[in-house]
Amino acid sequence: MKTKLIVAVVMISGILFTGFTEKVETHKVKIDLINDEFPESKQEVLETFSAIAQSIKDGDMDKLISFHAYGPKFTEFKNGAPRNGAAANEEYERTVFGAVTEVVKFDAKDLQIAVYGEVANLTFHSDFQLKFGEDLVVVNDQITLLFVNTANGWKMVHEHHSPLAQDKL
Repeated sequence: MKTKLIVAVVMISGILFTGFTEKVETHKVKIDLINDEFPESKQEVLETFSAIAQSIKDGDMDKLISFHAYGPKFTEFKNGAPRNGAAANEEYERTVFGAVTEVVKFDAKDLQIAVYGEVANLTFHSDFQLKFGEDLVVVNDQITLLFVNTANGWKMVHEHHSPLAQDKL
């Protein structure tokens, strides 16, 4: 009798484990990195860019520097000069933006943000008027800022600055 009971329990268990196993189907959400807009991420990048501009207006160089992801992959192109890296960028930004005595105008024209998942490309035409003491400097450049979404928010990993042709202003 015990043998029949054990055989019956084993057979029922086998049926339960193999015959009634529920198949769970998962549906992967297809992400189109090229065409999807990622509106929440775009808003975060825009807020980061606004905070960058505010740090320049406030003369807060430590805050400005905090928006960069400095490391061996950081690069910058500026005004046709050879590429530089993190140390040169930080030194330049601290020196130049640290010497600004007044931000007269800080407009980003034709601003566009393209998000590709955890990477975002922000492009614009600068219309900046910065005072260094009594000297007014006008900056009309094409600017690209490349951001990566990190555990500490969106950080710049590349900058590109090129003069905008005067006839395009």
